[in-house]
Amino acid sequence: MQQSAQRLGGSLAVFASAFCFYLSTVVIRWSRAEVSIDPAYFAFVRFLLGFLVVCAIMGYRRQRPKPRSYHLLIGRTLANCVAVYCFYMAVKYTSVAEANILNMTYPVFVAVISWAALRHQRDPVALAMVGIAVAGIWFILAPGEMTFRTDSLWGLASGLSASVAIVYLNVSRRYHDVNTVLFFMFGLGAVIMFAGFHAHFFWPDQRSLNYLTLCAASGIAGQFLLTIGFRYVTAVEGSIMSSMRILLAALLGPVLAGDPALGSSGWVGALLLFGANAVLAWRRPQPEPE
Repeated sequence: MQQSAQRLGGSLAVFASAFCFYLSTVVIRWSRAEVSIDPAYFAFVRFLLGFLVVCAIMGYRRQRPKPRSYHLLIGRTLANCVAVYCFYMAVKYTSVAEANILNMTYPVFVAVISWAALRHQRDPVALAMVGIAVAGIWFILAPGEMTFRTDSLWGLASGLSASVAIVYLNVSRRYHDVNTVLFFMFGLGAVIMFAGFHAHFFWPDQRSLNYLTLCAASGIAGQFLLTIGFRYVTAVEGSIMSSMRILLAALLGPVLAGDPALGSSGWVGALLLFGANAVLAWRRPQPEPE
């Protein structure tokens, strides 16, 4: 009975994490009506606040970071920085729904990377799912017309870079504990964003600070809910629940973000991508994305 309750709680936590990640992008869209904040500033505050939270947790536990392989930690951080920045740029230039759906292409890119780099892990079913996912992406990006919107490349770039971050994470977790990975990801990520985009930063007024904090808090809450949830569910269940963000974005976009409702082609694409992610998770469980 207790195990069933823990499993249910874990599933709810993973689902809640998907909503939190989605909410962080909705906040960016809300902010456009009142303030002008560059996506890089949102990313910087997310990394900075995340770093402070991780430092507080490690301080409470009297734990120090224990880096053993710096190139893995740096590679994970760089890929994650690119993923978050491209994700937030996709929210700026496309719809919230499209940005979230394309960001969730990362399991497909992980399968492609595995196919190319790891011959012993080549799986014909996974390759077929990649083909289905590509068809789904096309339905989302160019419904009813043979065109491609260049702004959509931000969303695809976020999915591709997130897949690289996941591959780095998979290897890095063999040598590092969770908090060490998060310490470097958030801390070094904040430094990188500040160094590259500080010209876009400003001292925020109360309204800007509210949006920056809410966006960062939503993303960080999603991160920790995901970590907690994966303790009580299988990797397959967790991956499928995480992919529910595709359907959340499609359903809630018109309500929360003022997005245009997905047409029939968009829904076909979203369902194809969700189905491909689910099968890929079943065939080869993905590592927990921190």
